[in-house]
Amino acid sequence: MAAVLAMVTGLASEISARLVSAFEASRDPLQAAAMSAYMRNLFPFLGIPTLARRAITREALASLPRPDQADLTGIATVLWVRDEREYQYAACDLLSRCQEVCTADFLPTAGRFITTKSWWDTVDGIASSVVGPLVSRHPDLAAEMDLWIDSDNFWLARSALLYQLRFKGATDAARLFRYCEVRAGDTEFFIRKAIGWALREYSKTAPDAVREFVAHHASELSPLSRREALLWLDGARRTGAAPRD
Repeated sequence: MAAVLAMVTGLASEISARLVSAFEASRDPLQAAAMSAYMRNLFPFLGIPTLARRAITREALASLPRPDQADLTGIATVLWVRDEREYQYAACDLLSRCQEVCTADFLPTAGRFITTKSWWDTVDGIASSVVGPLVSRHPDLAAEMDLWIDSDNFWLARSALLYQLRFKGATDAARLFRYCEVRAGDTEFFIRKAIGWALREYSKTAPDAVREFVAHHASELSPLSRREALLWLDGARRTGAAPRD
């Protein structure tokens, strides 16, 4: 990220400086300790709740031009190298809010954020709110997802499983099911959970297809993946609300 920092745009510097100044003025040590404990003490926190953090971010952007891709890359990089987790959250919020300005060549940058200071709290948002829209606008990027699903970095593989989370009827079902098959035997909790989550979300669009897939691969999928995949369907069936394909 050092090379990117050396090329930070003027707008990126201005927005980053505003955010850092406002965030530092909002430190709350007691809240920070509680937030860090909730996240297994993996990261230090400033102690700024989500709503307050997003309000600060909106104020920082007020009266300034909308960031373009170079600006977003610079802002997110500046924030990503800071210690406290709220800075990475702010970067994720900005990337999600402005993702439509990003072109296909932003995918490696998104991958860099996914694989740096990785945990579900940043990875999942980037996968579904940044990578997903990128692949939707640039279908050729699905080939990169085919590489991510085979990656030794399980956060990239998790992102490949989750990038279609909001696609609903536009989901490439064959690709989703293939990805679930590829990682079905994975022992990593975050992969098993992602398989179940991705299938559960798609079950709201294609319930019969998900039921069939889980039944056919019951011996390969982990109990966690199966349970998560059928969670919504089982609940909907009990209430009589499950739709049909």
